[in-house]
Formats: sequence, C-alpha cells, structure tokens
Amino acid sequence: MTSLRRTARSLACAVTLAPAIAAGQTADSPEAGPVLVPEVRVESSGQTATGPVQGFVATEQRGATKTDTPLIETPQSVTVITRDRIEAQAVRSVSEALRYSAGVTSELSGFDPRFDDLRIRGFDARASQYLDGLRLLRQFGPSSVEQYGLERIEVVRGPSSVLYGQTAPGGLINLVTKRPTQTAFGEVNLSAGSHDRFQGSFDLGGPLTADGQFLYRLTGLVRNSDTQVSHVADDRYYIAPALSWRLDPNTTLTLLGRFQYDQGGSPIGLPAQGTLLPNRNGRIARDRYAGSPRYNRSDVSVASIGYEFQHRIDDRWSIQQNGRFLHSNVDYYSMYGSALSADQRVLTRGTLTQRESSDTWNFDTTVTGRFRTGPVQHTLLFGFDERLFSGNYQAHFGRGPSLDLFNPDYGVSVPDARIASTSVTNRDDRLQQSGLYLQDQIRIGNLILVAGGRLDWARTRQTPRATGLQTRQDDDAFTGRLAATYLFDSGFAPYLSYSTSFDPVVGAGAPQRGGSPFQPTEGEQYELGLKYQPPGMNSFVTASLFQLTQTNVSTRDPAYTQYSIQTGEVRVRGLELEATASLAEGLNLVGSYTYLDAEITSANDATRGNRPALVPTHQASLWADYRFGEGSFLPGFGIGAGVRHVGNRFGENANTLQSPGVTLADASVSYQTGPYKFTVSGSNIFDKIYVASCQGAFYCYYGTGRTVIGTLTYRW
Repeated sequence: MTSLRRTARSLACAVTLAPAIAAGQTADSPEAGPVLVPEVRVESSGQTATGPVQGFVATEQRGATKTDTPLIETPQSVTVITRDRIEAQAVRSVSEALRYSAGVTSELSGFDPRFDDLRIRGFDARASQYLDGLRLLRQFGPSSVEQYGLERIEVVRGPSSVLYGQTAPGGLINLVTKRPTQTAFGEVNLSAGSHDRFQGSFDLGGPLTADGQFLYRLTGLVRNSDTQVSHVADDRYYIAPALSWRLDPNTTLTLLGRFQYDQGGSPIGLPAQGTLLPNRNGRIARDRYAGSPRYNRSDVSVASIGYEFQHRIDDRWSIQQNGRFLHSNVDYYSMYGSALSADQRVLTRGTLTQRESSDTWNFDTTVTGRFRTGPVQHTLLFGFDERLFSGNYQAHFGRGPSLDLFNPDYGVSVPDARIASTSVTNRDDRLQQSGLYLQDQIRIGNLILVAGGRLDWARTRQTPRATGLQTRQDDDAFTGRLAATYLFDSGFAPYLSYSTSFDPVVGAGAPQRGGSPFQPTEGEQYELGLKYQPPGMNSFVTASLFQLTQTNVSTRDPAYTQYSIQTGEVRVRGLELEATASLAEGLNLVGSYTYLDAEITSANDATRGNRPALVPTHQASLWADYRFGEGSFLPGFGIGAGVRHVGNRFGENANTLQSPGVTLADASVSYQTGPYKFTVSGSNIFDKIYVASCQGAFYCYYGTGRTVIGTLTYRW
C-alpha cells in the first residue's frame, strides 16, 4: 500500500507539472509548437456554478474542482441541491435538505437547531462544512447555517484534501450563499406551522445603478418557534447583505456579509430503556425534556464579512481571491443523563456549561489558466490557502438533581456547574493551516484527465489557562488525486478516480512508548462511476462504486490501556445511485439509493470486525412533484410527495444498540396565482415514532415527528 501511495504521488506531481512546463516552453520558444489560443467552451444551459438554477437539475459545480466545471466533466461524485429543490421540499435546515441525497445520512440526533448533523459515505462530516469554499470552524463543530440564505448546496463525495487540506475522508458540504443579481426582484414570506412556529423572511436584489456597475442583495429572516422537544426553542434572527462592484469589464469585487443569532435550547439524550429498549414503566414520551427549563440555554451568534475578488488578466489567465473573517460566540447551559434507577424511572443527571468565543480568518488565492498545448486543452489551477482559528473554550461539569422521566418535576433548583464543578476546562486554542496546491484539468478530444497535488502545513496549539503549559502539534501532509472520464456523444461519461485525504488528530501516545504526538488520520479512495446526461433532456444520473479506507484511527493501547494507539482502520465499500430530472411538463423527480458495506478492519478491542457507528447498510429515497400549467384542469396547483428509507444502524462501535430501519413519507401542496403562492408542506406525515440513533445508554434521540408548515409568498 505504501509503494502504491508513493507511485500515485509521484505520478500526480509529474502529470500536474508537465502542462505548466509545456506552457512555459510554448510561450518562450517559437520552435516549441503551435501558438496558444484560449479555450472556448459553449454552454447552452447558461448556468454558473454559484447562480440560480431553474428547476432541480444543475449542470455546473465548483466545489469539486474550484473551477466552474460541468458536472458531466467532473470525474467525482457530486450532488448539487438547487434553491428550487429546497423550496419544493420546504426543509427547515441544511440537514433536512440532504435527506434525499445519495451517500448522506443526516438528522441522526433528530431535529437539533444547533448543528447540521450529517455523515458522508459513513464518516462524520460535521466539521467538513464550507461556506463559499471556505471552511467553517468552531471548537464544538460548526453552528447551523440558515438555509434560506443559500442559493445551492454542493455535496462533494470522497477525499478532497487535494484542494481543501484537512477534511474527513467521506467528503464535504459546500454551501453557496445567495449573490447579487443583474435582474431586480423581491419576495416576502410568512409561514406558520407545527410547534408554534412563526417565521417571516424577505429576499431583495438587483442593480443599484442604471449601468449595472453596482448590484446588491439583502436577505433576512426572523423566526419564533418551539420544537418537538418541550422547552427547546428554535428562535433565529438572520440578515445577509451582499454587494457586487464591477470595477471594469475584467474585474469584479463581491462583498458577502452575514449575521445570525440563535436563541433556543438543547435536545438532551434519553435512556435507551424507554426509547429503543423496553422500560417497565412504558415508553418515554417523544417530547420529554430530560433537562430543566431553569438550566437550559443555547445562545449562538455568528457574524462574518467576506469577499470574492475576480480579475481576468487576459484571454488565458485569471486570478481570484476569496477571504472571510468570522466571529462566533456561544453561551450554553444544559444537563445530561448518567444513570437510571433500578425501577427505570429516575434519571441521574449532570450539569454542563460551555462558553466559546472564536475568530476565524480564511483566505484562498487561485490563478487559473485556460490554454492549449497542441491538441491538448488545459485548465490549470495554482492555489494557496490559509486559515487561522483562535478561540477560548470553557466547560464546567457538575452534579444536578435527578428527574422522574414519567412524572417530571421541573421546579427543583439546579446548581450552576461553574460554582460546583467536578471538572473544569478553560483553554485557548489556536489552529493554523497553510496549503499550496496545483491542479490540471486536461482535455484531449472527449477524454478528460484531472491530476492534482497539495502540500499542507497544519499547526495546533492548546494552552490551558490554569497551567499555561502549551500542547503543540505540527503536521505536514501531501495529498493528491488522479482521475479520468470519457464523454460519449450519447451522454454517457464513465470515470475512474483515486484520491487521498488527511485530518490531524490532537493527542499523544503513552509515555512508555515515547509519548509521540498522534499522526493525522489518512483516507484513500478508489472510485469507478458512470454519469449520464441525456441529450436534449434536463436530467442527470450518477452511479458510483467505491472503496474508502481510513487509517491511523485511534484505538485502545493493549499494553497501556489508559492511552490510545493509532493502529485502527475503517473500510467502507459502497454503491450509490442518484437521478434528478426537471421535465418541461412541470414534473420534477429525485431518486437515490445507497449501499454501504462498512467494517472496522483493525482495532485493539472487541470492535474489530464490527460495523462503525451510525452507518446504515441501505438507504433509499424518491421525491416527485408536479405543477399544473395553464390549460390543465387545475391551473396554478402543485403537488409533491416523497418517501425515504434509512436502514438499521448501530449507535456505537461496540454494536450493542441498534436502531431499526425506518421508512418515512413527506408531501406538499401549493397554489399560485399571479405574484402570490401558498404552500402547505409536511414531513413524516404519518407521524411515525422512531429512534434516530442511540449513541450510548443515555444518548438516544427520537427522530423528527410529523411537521406541517404553511407558507404564503409574494414575489415581484
């Protein structure tokens, strides 16, 4: 395996550097060959990789290549969820928007307004979320991003460190914000629904000046809402201004701002006995809150200002820089369960407070060249990115009063964990990563080759304020990708790819073994796929087979059991099928199927040979909606319905707690007349009670029950 990696790395460097050398020879020496001419790409769809899409089918992506590239020419499994699809399915969060995507498992903790909980190809991807190509960072995982402010969501599957540095091996989510438009428009929405949900939102945009030199967009939302769990709110204030300035015909600067303030609570895990397992007192109510309304707070504020600068140097070369500063504050009070009484009624609880304050700087600079060397077309990408995260993290754990889960008394006072702490953490974190990368998209006739390589330098510093003794960890890594696809005139495009990833791990081994810092986990994937874009039809189909392996996984040290050793390995083999279509008759279709054969192939405990936690073997989904046009017997009406299935999944690697598979149904109905549109949508419309996951004996979460929301929209 090591020799294979070395061979792939050498080949990636050689293939990537070759066109740059060839380009230099052509420019400098007349005998080098044909004169370079700019590549001309004709796109009938008129789509861009960040702009709006009419219907469900996007044809362009940016997340997988950092260049605007047609999906059919991208030798990697990528899904683009458009704004029209998000609205048709009337989702409340990014997690819900991913319900019908192949290879993605979401909502494993039910509806949690604090986070977008998701996994890609069996691996945790909560920390692998990007906004406009720049990573979102926070000590406890990125806060949820308001879906109403997004133009599209890109799911990039498989190792992607070659362009993004440290990421989870399963893939990443790239969220694309709404941008200014050249056409003036506006909309206002009012909605109400289950759990006393009331929301108002607006989206305005267009030219600020008659010549179109300045464009703007302003998106905002206010929500007051409860959730399925009693005493847990989902209140939010959101505002996102954007301004685009066309300095000259070749230069554009776009400013993107965002402020989001969430005020609510925290869904708390319930015991397995009474949710997943029998309890002599019966089933614990689905809306039961295991904490205390007196000790329940989750205030999160996120403010960011970013920019995208684009300059076309000449017909061949262009430069782009993306940057963002993000500030986050978190104030969190909650409780958790730790034991259940012999009569299975009374839950022993602990208390927890968390406070976080952090700043993140992200910069990504790329130079892109589109040119020919003889019959070979190149899209050459040079890039350098850097991110710096600094923050303070405080956590206090204490003891709290017990609670009768079947007859709760919330009047009991709860001691503040900051005053009566059994465990205290107060540390300053500083994370820095720099990456230098090179990628070439090579086209020879109908054959497309993609080769890339990247060098990363990651630095982690953790300093407890109590001792001042800093923990330092420095990691360097090389990652790469080799891929090929062939475009048949019939619309078929088979592809093959090899890619790698790395993700630093904070910690060290046993002192008796030298106490060396942990090495980053490494991901390696082989993928074989087939894409199909029928000529003349607005549809897209992808099928992929893959083997994905993660090494350097921490497992218990067999000799010094209080420490870990990096000899673990997880392997996932899978099949993914996905189809999307928007037909002229008003019919939209989305279908997917996922098969994951996941196994812990190496571990120093009884988990070896087990299935990794939270990875279902089978997932399937189908959504269809139809809008009746003029001349039909129901003009202005639209109907939609979907069904989704998630198979059995273990909550932990020990494979002792298994949540049964579940099949859920969703539906919507709408009516539009002139500028007005009224929509009623429902998820889990048959109100099936199920356990989304049991991640421990006291960390079980019910899935989201029936939710119905009505929305009135006025557009102009």
